[in-house]
Amino acid sequence: MRPKFQSFEQLVKENKQELLQDEKSLQQIELRLEKKQSAMAVKNKKRFSL
Repeated sequence: MRPKFQSFEQLVKENKQELLQDEKSLQQIELRLEKKQSAMAVKNKKRFSL
């Protein structure tokens, strides 16, 4: 839990770290989504080419 009083610089530092973590999480989600979309495209291509 965060202490009640923090310096402005400390708050900025924490917010920056949280944003970087969020960005990494979003990138991982985007990669998983792209993989799933690619897999579905291949599956559909095979399905309709039969």
